[in-house]
Amino acid sequence: MTLLKTPHPIRFRFAPIKCLQAVQWMLLTANEPLDFQTILKTAYFADKRMLDEYWRPIFGATYRAMNHGPVPVEVYEMLIEEPYYLSELELDDYPWKRKGYRVSLIDPDRRHEILNPPDIAEADMDILAEEFERSRKMSFNQRTEETHKMDWVKGIERPDSRMAYEDMIAKDHPDREEMIEDLTSIGVRIVL
Repeated sequence: MTLLKTPHPIRFRFAPIKCLQAVQWMLLTANEPLDFQTILKTAYFADKRMLDEYWRPIFGATYRAMNHGPVPVEVYEMLIEEPYYLSELELDDYPWKRKGYRVSLIDPDRRHEILNPPDIAEADMDILAEEFERSRKMSFNQRTEETHKMDWVKGIERPDSRMAYEDMIAKDHPDREEMIEDLTSIGVRIVL
């Protein structure tokens, strides 16, 4: 098997506003606290699918291959209420609170404060909604198994466990090589 090598890996700039709105939307839709894995795997499924269909992810997170599958690092940091992103989001606090590995909305009435106008494009939202529904229907073990594919395996093999977007692109994608070439050169300049 020949692996396509790129001089530089594909990278994107993380979109914290989209992450904030997506997590808040998931919590409003579920109308109950959500576990981290449901949210993190939704982000992974949505980013991977968006990449294959539209040549870009939704969030542009940095993915690490962890024991239970891919973890979008920045999404995780926001779930644990990392204050770093608050200044960029122009917020004093997140609209959720964490208890263990679950998050819940502080005040569902704050939805208009953050969701209007939405920064998530309609195509992004359609994919996010479908992948959220899929993730919610799976058990913890099913989500873990579903995310232990070759992109995760290759990430585990790297010293820093970093997953590569080029590994997330479907091997049988008709434009795979062109996509990798384009995104390697312009990925960080794409506004997500």
